[in-house]
Amino acid sequence: MLKASKKPSKEKAQVRDKALKEALTPSSKLISFERGMKLDCGAHLPELNVAYETYGTLNADKSNAVLICHALTGDQYAASNNPVTGKLGWWLNMIGPGKPVDTEKYFVICVNVLGSCLGTTGPLSINPDTGRAYGVDLPVITIHDMVKAQNMLIDHLGIETLFAVIGGSMGGMQVLQWAASFPEKVFAAIPIATGAHHSPQNIAFNEVGRQAVMADPDWQGGRYMQEGVIPSKGLSVARMAAHITYLSEEGLQRKFGRNLQDKDAIGFSFDADFQIESYLHYQGMTFVDRFDANSYLYVTRAMDYFDLAADYKGVLGNAFMGTKTRFCLISFSSDWLFPTEESRTIIHALNAAGASVSFAEIETDKGHDSFLLDLPEMFDMVEGFLSSAARARGLE
Repeated sequence: MLKASKKPSKEKAQVRDKALKEALTPSSKLISFERGMKLDCGAHLPELNVAYETYGTLNADKSNAVLICHALTGDQYAASNNPVTGKLGWWLNMIGPGKPVDTEKYFVICVNVLGSCLGTTGPLSINPDTGRAYGVDLPVITIHDMVKAQNMLIDHLGIETLFAVIGGSMGGMQVLQWAASFPEKVFAAIPIATGAHHSPQNIAFNEVGRQAVMADPDWQGGRYMQEGVIPSKGLSVARMAAHITYLSEEGLQRKFGRNLQDKDAIGFSFDADFQIESYLHYQGMTFVDRFDANSYLYVTRAMDYFDLAADYKGVLGNAFMGTKTRFCLISFSSDWLFPTEESRTIIHALNAAGASVSFAEIETDKGHDSFLLDLPEMFDMVEGFLSSAARARGLE
């Protein structure tokens, strides 16, 4: 039986936080912008660090760059080993030689988002004004802030136009923000399993998660690092609640049903009797070991604040008016976190703006997390769209 309630020792907490702060491998890249960055909330970051990974080779005219935008608790290690968990890259089935995002053709960049915990400025980062970790003193950030930080990196690399920007879920929000904020820099865009704003239901789930973290006594008002502890119970519960939204009822029934975990009969207790309970406990436990609690607060809040139409007088089509970017949208039939109707809303806005759009809803019972899984239909869609765009771009 798997449980996530055991309180970690101070020694374990310190080791975990040290691993997160030192997660940059020798092959990883980190750029520091000493001038910092102005945030949407009005605050100014005195210094900005951006951590990223690259795969493939940038061609002579720098026209083959593909930016991968990761989801909520993802990272820059899309196609390489994560130094904290030791696990393989989270999108290895999408990125690599001969794969849909072919690293023999494209120069692939994946950036750790602002507010996260794998090298880019976030709550674990040292505030140069105090010499201590920001914690909750870090100003609240937005999806737009994340994209602005990415754009600073792209400019630093001397790339005038990205061949493609691709991402799912929160990554898809970043793709849409890129296309709206820097249309001249995005030749092709692939937003997957996403929406133009966060729904009230999604905001509600995020708030439950944040409250779980903040209700943990070890959260210490967001200053748990100074005490050498981790709000593991709260963060684990937050992950458990969120993970349910990434799945589907059909998928849960197929995979778990009401099967019991390592027993022949119910135990008449509050231990994990069912396989689905043990599965969620495991998801919570492993999440605590790889992600920072305060970062979870910041990135979920960034998703909640995302509302692209609000920045364009409430009309989503205005965000893409006159765009020359080519779009390919993908949704999944069993995704109730970002249902297909949200993709259709984006498509209608793009059509109103006269944009070039292709779209596919993929039939699957694997829910929102489908974009991370082995789905041949998705791979075929991405590969076909990129090949067509590459011919138009003169890359093939």
